[in-house]
Parts: sequence; C-alpha cells; structure tokens
Amino acid sequence: MSENHWDDRFDASGFLYGKKVNEFVHEHAGRLPAQARIACFAEGEGRNAVYLAGLGHEVTAYDQSQVGLDKMGKLAREQGVQVTPVKQDLTKHRVSESSNDAAVMVFGHVPKKDQPFLMENILGSVKTSGLVIVEVYSEEQLDYRTGGPPSEELLYTPTDMLHWLKGWKILHFYYGEAVRHEGEKHTGLGHVIQVLARKP
Repeated sequence: MSENHWDDRFDASGFLYGKKVNEFVHEHAGRLPAQARIACFAEGEGRNAVYLAGLGHEVTAYDQSQVGLDKMGKLAREQGVQVTPVKQDLTKHRVSESSNDAAVMVFGHVPKKDQPFLMENILGSVKTSGLVIVEVYSEEQLDYRTGGPPSEELLYTPTDMLHWLKGWKILHFYYGEAVRHEGEKHTGLGHVIQVLARKP
C-alpha cells in the first residue's frame, strides 16, 4: 500500500488502531533487556513505540506515512516520552544493520513480492542475541473479516515466516486464532501469526 494510502487513512482525528499497545507486544515486553535500543517497523500512529519508550527503552519508529509519524509524536508528547521518527519505505530501503537490541513489527502488511525484503530488513536490524517480536494476520484472516487487508496478496503464511527465520532460535511461534480489539480497524476474533525469536 502506498504512502498516500496511509497518509489518507491516518488523516483523521482519532487513532485508527487505538492508543493502547498490541497485546502480543505487551505480553512479551518483559523479555527485553533494560534500556534496550528498539526499532519498531511499519509503526503507523505509534502505539507500540510509545508504550516501549514508556518502559525506558530507546525507540526508533519507522513508517512511510508522515501523517502517521506526526500522530505518533503527538501521542508520545501526551505520554511524556520520546520516540525517534524515521520516514522510510521499508520495502525499498534498508535500515542500519545489527544496530538494535530488538525489533518489533505489528500488522505490517505489504504485497507478497515485498515481504522477503521487509522481513530481511527487520531481522537484519538486530544485533547477535537480539529479539524480534512480530504479529501479523495470516491468509486465514480473510474468513474472519475483523481487520487487516481484504486481500490474500497482503497477508502472510506460516511457511514463509518460518523460512525467513531459518537459523534463528524460536522462543514462541503461533499460528491460530486471537482476539484483537484495537481501535476501529481490529474488531474481534482473527487469525494471526506470532513470532518471538532470538538472533543466533
């Protein structure tokens, strides 16, 4: 989806996906080292980045939408924290490699042809022994209609995800149902892929 698409979607008074951290990120945030350097990918309006900054981490948030990043800045100010925003198309441009203690990506949906580059970007951004936390909708989500893109082309498969994670230590991998109430766009029972993995 294009920069203009997301600028248009985020250009509203409310927060499309709410202001609260994603439940999977909240569940596993305790595994992060103290004062970690964290990169949040496809972060949109910033709910996860702001939450992690509130835990004392040094957070950089990447997104292609300037409108989304501006709203993240507003949310960060409301919460009294600082997050570094970076406007970047993560399917075309690399972030700094091996520079973070952890990387987070929640519902960052891109076309299948761009998914390998995005995942390589995320995995490559963390140091040895760094953690990656990912939650996305699977192709099965089309049957649930409770959020996510309405196209299989923009959803993920567990086979692809495990292929990208080859050689990593998998601490948690889940392919199945989960309830998500996040703003107006994630509205109940859905079908997700969850990853918590450590870089070898």
